Amino acid sequence: MIEQLSAVEDHIRSQTLALIDQPWIQTGGALLLLGLLALIANWIAKRILLRVMLRGLGHLSFIVEVEHLGQVVARASNIVPALVIQLGIGTVPNLPEEMILFVRSLCAAFIILTIAIAFGGLLTLANELYQRRPHAANRPIKGYVQLAKLLIYAASVILIIATLMDRSPLLLLSGLGAMAAVLLLVFKDTILSLVASVQIGSNDMVRVGDWIEMPQFNADGDVIDIALHTVKIQNFDKTITTIPTHRLISESFRNWRGMSESGGRRIMRSLMIDQNSVRFLDDEKLETMSRFTLLGDYLDAKRRELEAWNARKAAGTSLNGRRLTNIGTFRAYVLAYLQARPDIDDDKTLLVRQLAPSENGLPLQIYAFANTTIWSHYEGIQADIFDHLIALMPEFGLRLFQRPAGSDLSALGGLVPAGSHPDR
Repeated sequence: MIEQLSAVEDHIRSQTLALIDQPWIQTGGALLLLGLLALIANWIAKRILLRVMLRGLGHLSFIVEVEHLGQVVARASNIVPALVIQLGIGTVPNLPEEMILFVRSLCAAFIILTIAIAFGGLLTLANELYQRRPHAANRPIKGYVQLAKLLIYAASVILIIATLMDRSPLLLLSGLGAMAAVLLLVFKDTILSLVASVQIGSNDMVRVGDWIEMPQFNADGDVIDIALHTVKIQNFDKTITTIPTHRLISESFRNWRGMSESGGRRIMRSLMIDQNSVRFLDDEKLETMSRFTLLGDYLDAKRRELEAWNARKAAGTSLNGRRLTNIGTFRAYVLAYLQARPDIDDDKTLLVRQLAPSENGLPLQIYAFANTTIWSHYEGIQADIFDHLIALMPEFGLRLFQRPAGSDLSALGGLVPAGSHPDR
């Protein structure tokens, strides 16, 4: 019985040794071991070294994006298992030399790609850190960051192809010289946008947060992003308009930054006066006008001026004499009213003027600046001014001009026969 067991053990041992001596078993076992070592190296790099490094950097005051930095380092740590495989693939028995070279080239290409992605992440982190600076909106660097990424990725593609082909990168670059015309055509927008980004940044033409208008693109709103190829504008209806960066150089646009920085916003609107309501003021009407406190100084000064002029020039005749008019007095009242308002900036241009009369009446234009740039406050100030003036015009005997409406025609009453159409 013992002899039989010994024979069985010898047979199993011999079969096991024979199986171990099989080339595919040795190759498979070595590959499994190499894969296990790569996994262990990856675990050590990401679970231990990465945590220790981030914990140390977390105490540094100048590292504000530790989480983002951790993502960059985590991507870069993928180099470790690739290096283990690249260095260890040569120790795997029974592998063809071509297979070893292919795996090493593949690992080298993966390492190049990982390094390029890591550098891209670092550039993104640098841009985020730069945007925390107080004056970053005045000099955005996002376009330059995107250009640097493009160059890094282009160089990595060339290196990867050269590595997989086992050729020098200089040979590929020399071949690219013959494709310069094609590359210029393909990267035309990138080149134009790069030049535009430099001009926009150096001339301080547009900043993030500026309100700009480009009617040809239906863009009217705030700039929310300036990139290498595009500028994004959030319109006031909350839609997003994307404009090629180089179009800001080749075409005109309006930037309202000057208005925002001045602290005031212009009011330029006209009251259309019915010219048939313009007339001289008699003594009774002048006495009524004297009730307006804002007109006291104006009326006193104007009376003295007209009396002196008429005494010299008019020779006692009322036809040739100068007299006050209701529209002139109303214009003086509007000016005094604007000067008395605390929400109108007296340091900026303040005019109340007549424009050329037209078929729509005589325009009396108000040209002033509200002392705020907040849209809702500005509209409220403007509406309050014109509410007051429109309601006050009848006191001066003036009427606003507007085209006849249906109610105006119906007020004609007996002039239009019943049942007939006014146009007939």
